[in-house]
Amino acid sequence: METLAPSVLLVLFGVALMAGAVDAVAGGGGLLTLPALLLAGVPPVNALATNKLQSSFGTFTSAFSMYRKGMTEGAPLVAPFCFALAGSAVGTAVVQFVDTSALTVVVPVVLAGIALYFIFMPKQGDGDRVPRMGAGPYRSVVVPVIGFYDGAFGPGTGSFFTAAGVSLRGLRVVPATAQARMWNFATNVASLVVFAIGGKMLWLVGAVMAVGQVVGAYLGAAAVSRGGARLVRPVVVVVCLAMLVQYLWRQGWLGW
Repeated sequence: METLAPSVLLVLFGVALMAGAVDAVAGGGGLLTLPALLLAGVPPVNALATNKLQSSFGTFTSAFSMYRKGMTEGAPLVAPFCFALAGSAVGTAVVQFVDTSALTVVVPVVLAGIALYFIFMPKQGDGDRVPRMGAGPYRSVVVPVIGFYDGAFGPGTGSFFTAAGVSLRGLRVVPATAQARMWNFATNVASLVVFAIGGKMLWLVGAVMAVGQVVGAYLGAAAVSRGGARLVRPVVVVVCLAMLVQYLWRQGWLGW
C-alpha cells in the first residue's frame, strides 16, 4: 500500500501513546490502535501485523519498568514467559487455518465476567490469598491457553492475564498486573515473528507507533506503581466494558 501521510502518522503516534498507557495499567490498548490503523486505510491483515509490532514495544517497556520497580515480587518469570510465547505462536499459526467463529460468543462473555469480577469483589485483589491453582498447572495450562487466544484473536489479553493471576493464583492486583505485562510481551513477540515471516508488516507505521507506545507504557507503569490497586481495578473495568461494547457493536448485536 502507499505510504501514509505525515499527518496520519502523527495521529497514529498519539493513539499509540494513549494505548501504551492504557495497556500498562489494564491491558486492552489494542482497542485504540487496531481501529485507528483500520481507519487510516491499512488493510486488515497488515493492520493486525503492524499492531503486534508497535504493541510489542509498549508491553516490553511497561514489563521492564515494572520489573525494575520490583512489582513482580520476585515471582518465577522464565517458564511462564516461554509457555505464553509458545501458546501465542501456535494460536497465530492455527488461526490461519481454522474457523474462529465460536469466539464471537466466548469473548463477550469473558470480558463481561472480568468486569463483574473486579466490580463485585474489589477487596480480593488487595491482599495475597490462598491460590486456587498451583503454580505448575497455572503456568503450563492457563498461561499458554491465554497466549493461544492472543495469537488467534487478541482483545483483552492483558486483562485476562491480570484476572487469572488474581482469581487463580491469589495475587494482589499490582503484582498480577506486572506479571500480566510480562506474559503479554511474550504473546506479542510470538505473533510478531509469525506475521513478520509472512511479510505483512508496515515497518514505518509500526516504528512511529512504537515510539508512542514506549512513552505511553512508561507513563502507565509509573502510574501503576503510584496508584496501585485503586488505579488498576477501575481501569480494568472501564477497558473491559469498552471492549465489550465495541465488540458487540462490530458484531451487529447492539442494533445501532
